[in-house]
Amino acid sequence: MKLIRFGEAGKEQPGIQDENGKYLDCSGFNEDWNEDFFTNNGIARLEEWLDANQKNLNEIPAGSRLGSPIARPSKIICIGLNYRKHAIESGMAVPEVPIIFMKATSSLCGPFDNILIPKNSVKTDWEVELAVVIGKRAKYVSKENAMDYVAGYCVHNDVSERDFQLHHGGQWVKGKSADNFAPLGPVLVTKTEIEDPHNLRLWLKLNGEMLQDSNTSDLVFDIPELIEHLSQYMTLLPGDVISTGTPAGVGLGLTPPTYLKEGDVVELGIEGLGEAKQTAINDPEA
Repeated sequence: MKLIRFGEAGKEQPGIQDENGKYLDCSGFNEDWNEDFFTNNGIARLEEWLDANQKNLNEIPAGSRLGSPIARPSKIICIGLNYRKHAIESGMAVPEVPIIFMKATSSLCGPFDNILIPKNSVKTDWEVELAVVIGKRAKYVSKENAMDYVAGYCVHNDVSERDFQLHHGGQWVKGKSADNFAPLGPVLVTKTEIEDPHNLRLWLKLNGEMLQDSNTSDLVFDIPELIEHLSQYMTLLPGDVISTGTPAGVGLGLTPPTYLKEGDVVELGIEGLGEAKQTAINDPEA
């Protein structure tokens, strides 16, 4: 199953993408794709509801905005330097334990929304990442059964302001949390549709030039290891997002370093999870 949310920002309605690629309106299900939905066995209940109702669902009008495929989660947890070549290009050691940082949930946006270059930004960067969505409460989980806690997967662009991140003191979260710094989607693909999340091509283009092109097989810490590790330190709630890290090819690692400017177009995708596209603009509130 592929879950979507559509409509005006802050007023999104739930939907699905069917087997023919059509976007269908599921507002008649009367639930959003949020923590309560996942907590209460929502995917199974939705499948049952679709068996009875899918043939009568309205197709979403062409050109409708897609939002994040999940409503605002309790947490967006990110893993740093989780591809070997990215650690090397960043001038940092390959980590021995997962590097954890957070993105503010207010940074979440749709997969085709604009990237907003923040006020005083000089180094806004891109990062294609596999995002894992948690399906049930996870605390003190072992890696042997960690995949039981996964609801599905999404494309995520972990947009990053490197100057804020590395030179403004404190933690990386400063460079990760501006508005529209977490475009998610276009769809949440449930885990039963993805045979092996550790063998997916992921890529990113800037203005048509391929800059990131790798595979999740190169993860330093795989999904079960990450869920085990994170759940020792915090309770993962249904709908929470774990963004598993980015491969080499970010702007910080290019020679010379290259960062987003107004009008730049970022395209990205992950095998089986769809493609997204964002245009960088200066934040109109800056």
